[in-house]
Amino acid sequence: MGSNSDTATPPQQSDAARRTLRAARQRTAFDWRRRYARRLWVTDLLVLIWVVYGTQIAWLGWGDPAVSPDSDLGIPDISYWMFSSGLVVAWTWALTFIDSRNFRVIGTGMTEYVRVARASVTLFGLIAIVSFLTKAEVARGYLLIALPTGIIMLVLVRWLWRQWLVSHRRAGGYSARALVIGSPTAVANVASELRRSTDAGYWVVGACVPEGHSSGIVPGTTVPIVGSLSELTQAIDAARADTVIVASSGDLPPGGVKRISWELEPGRQHLILAPNITDIAGPRIHTRPVSGLPLIHVETPRFSSGQRLAKRAMDVLGSIALILLSSPMLLAVAVAVKATSRGPLLYKQERIGLNGEPFFMLKFRSMRIGADEELQALLESQGTSEQPLFKIQNDPRITPVGRFLRKHSLDELPQFFNVLGGTMSLVGPRPQIAAEVALYTEAARRRLLARPGISGLWQVSGRSAMKWEEAVRLDLYYVENWSLIGDIGILLKTLKVVIAPGKTAH
Repeated sequence: MGSNSDTATPPQQSDAARRTLRAARQRTAFDWRRRYARRLWVTDLLVLIWVVYGTQIAWLGWGDPAVSPDSDLGIPDISYWMFSSGLVVAWTWALTFIDSRNFRVIGTGMTEYVRVARASVTLFGLIAIVSFLTKAEVARGYLLIALPTGIIMLVLVRWLWRQWLVSHRRAGGYSARALVIGSPTAVANVASELRRSTDAGYWVVGACVPEGHSSGIVPGTTVPIVGSLSELTQAIDAARADTVIVASSGDLPPGGVKRISWELEPGRQHLILAPNITDIAGPRIHTRPVSGLPLIHVETPRFSSGQRLAKRAMDVLGSIALILLSSPMLLAVAVAVKATSRGPLLYKQERIGLNGEPFFMLKFRSMRIGADEELQALLESQGTSEQPLFKIQNDPRITPVGRFLRKHSLDELPQFFNVLGGTMSLVGPRPQIAAEVALYTEAARRRLLARPGISGLWQVSGRSAMKWEEAVRLDLYYVENWSLIGDIGILLKTLKVVIAPGKTAH
């Protein structure tokens, strides 16, 4: 077991003692999940008390109005103070019932927020049905204000908690201690993906590999090998793991996964299967058990008419709203550009759009006149003239004002008019010039199946510091797994990147 000998159980200990020690370790690992869920419960309750009673006072005042059901039903009048108390309790219970605080959905993704919204809307729908059946006169304004305000505040507080959780996870805390089993290659692949996505909350602490490899570390990683596939129980104890991830079931004997599940403590230890399916989002994956076989169905990428209409509607309404909201900023940037350097206000550059059709992308000019003629020489000087996604480091062509505009993406504000005109989308793959598209592989050309976007997955995941292959992978993931909720999530992340761009923006 190598360096983990200090955590291993001595062979002379009885099975009962080993189980007792193991249970104590698992309780410690499980405590963070319960503590975090309890904190969410408390803050949810406080938010709902503030929202519900605040709405009641704002809409109905400090008096003692009542909800009056049909007198023929024999139901007495209910004070709004009592009604609000019941609403707070029911709302808190609905968030629990829908599992919005489950450790599987916290920390990453939109599922947690979707569950909060779904529980809230469902509860208010039930209230509307009950009030209709009982002919109770519930103040509509009270409900219409409480519902959206409650959802917004709950999501905001959950987001703040998530920032706290993510900061701890990046340091290795508040995460599942994962033991990965499978071939060294499969373990290395899973470990590298989880290391890149620490927000998901899986900290790889060890690996079990086939006989003949059971020593040292997994090649290409820092993951220690704590045992062979036949020593799973001892390996879990040695690594103090609370989660087992099966990276490749082909190395296990028939029924091996089932036997692994039998060895885990229910409710405290968890089994995860990591099939060799990458860059495919959850909505495209469906599990269908057939004769004991958990068959995984993967839908082919497709865009229905309804999806296209929804995305275009979001683009039109969103771009109009953003143009109106940003009009003072548009004016300020225009004045700054014209006052600090010679040349036109806007820079129009031909980019390749949907299905390979060229279009002119608008930007505020951030470079001096004649910058395009200098590009090739600068690329050759830094050795990137034959690479896609080329960027000039410390570009001398950028004006002082342009450098600030680029860092905070303010030079891209005119692209809202591209979105309104239909050549771009608010969210999509990065629009590239013809020289970059000429270097595309066959797989990379699938990026052209969607309208290019002002923002996208690569922009919120590293921007200029990202390698070409990784940028393509993210854009292809977006194209093949598009969803309206995903677009909203990217736009929210974009706002954060614009406000605090970090060192990757230039």
